Amino acid sequence: MTRTDGGDATTPTTPATPPTSGTPAPRGVPTASGAFDEPTRPVRAGWMAAFAAAWLGVWMAQLTPVQLLLPAQIDAELRPDDWIESVVAFGVVSGIAALFVVIAYPLTGALSDRTTSRYGRRRPWIAGGALLFAASLVVLGLQHELWAIGLAWVGATIGFCVMTAALTATISDQVPVGQRGVVSGWMSAPQAVGIILGLVLVTMVFTGQLTGYAVVAVALLVLAVPFLLRPEAPLAAGERERVTARGILASLWISPRGHPDFGWTLLSRVLVSIGNALGTSLLLYFLMFGLGDANAEEDLIVLTLIYMVFVIVASLAFGRLSDLLGRRRVFVLLAASLQGVAALLLAVFPDLGVAMVAAGLLGLAYGCFLSVDQALATQVLPDPASRGKDLGILNIATAVPQSLGPLLGALAVVATGSFTLVFVLGAVFAFAGAVAVSRVRSVR
Repeated sequence: MTRTDGGDATTPTTPATPPTSGTPAPRGVPTASGAFDEPTRPVRAGWMAAFAAAWLGVWMAQLTPVQLLLPAQIDAELRPDDWIESVVAFGVVSGIAALFVVIAYPLTGALSDRTTSRYGRRRPWIAGGALLFAASLVVLGLQHELWAIGLAWVGATIGFCVMTAALTATISDQVPVGQRGVVSGWMSAPQAVGIILGLVLVTMVFTGQLTGYAVVAVALLVLAVPFLLRPEAPLAAGERERVTARGILASLWISPRGHPDFGWTLLSRVLVSIGNALGTSLLLYFLMFGLGDANAEEDLIVLTLIYMVFVIVASLAFGRLSDLLGRRRVFVLLAASLQGVAALLLAVFPDLGVAMVAAGLLGLAYGCFLSVDQALATQVLPDPASRGKDLGILNIATAVPQSLGPLLGALAVVATGSFTLVFVLGAVFAFAGAVAVSRVRSVR
């Protein structure tokens, strides 16, 4: 059996062809004749708007704590004599959460692939993940012990994984290959808006610790509703693979030798995401302790605003351009390389003005990477019957680095007493990611 990835190449696969669903799709669902067929009906503006709104809520709820609320909370509770202790504590909490990401993403994807709910395969998991995510954030805002902060953040991280594993899978389920660049742009662009909107809300409008967490939790739930109200075709009983613990565990391994393009895409995403995390996750500490900035929180918002503008422009423009040209790999390669240049600027010239320039370059690079790499990822999946699980594995490559980046950066700070090595490592990982994606062959 062969699978054609948008006309770029044909990649051999071996799964048995599942039976075609006899259940008609609800009106308005952009799906193919069978649940595992490549979708051909274009998604409309309403679907994209609801999809983008859901991701705006996700990014507000995830990145506002990562960028500000969580490190500030940890620092306030520890009140250490040496600021490095606070950086390390934040890194450890993030690193522990990363362990659960590795389990939650592919497991949720595999289970949603097999879900036969009348509400569809993905929507029950999107709703459940959103509820767990929001509840954990509110609980996190009530904590004053480091172990309890870590436990609540693990719960929030699991909720994030459950929700986004199912959300991401809807791209392969419902979006034709020729639209995946622009749709992935609407997944990526809200990231930048979510960061700045969340930071403004928790620093200028809702300034208390609990209030800050609660407002992003409420925003998450409210913004998810429009997408949850959109219809989704249910999986017919005849299409459902038998659920067994052994089957799910066995399916989590995808041989990089048997599916090399999937392996190179996974490796590239890991490397570039670690580089991005090193360049962004410790920015508050870099401003406070690396530059001695007395207005660190305000300047963090400025840097984030610059980053946001370029992420939005790059996500939408390059995602659309990659659809028009039918090319993915070259955009991802250039984006990874530009990210490395931005990190080197911060390493060589640790200055607030240079940081603003680097924020623009980093936003341009990562916005392009996020949208086009997501479209590329949907074209190297080994089996259409396990899209949720396979994309869940690829999502690990984005989420785990975001959690491990602070820990790796903290270790670099401990080793050198400065942030220079943090940004040098960010550049090295980004350039290595560019090399990895250049090895993909089935997608141009």
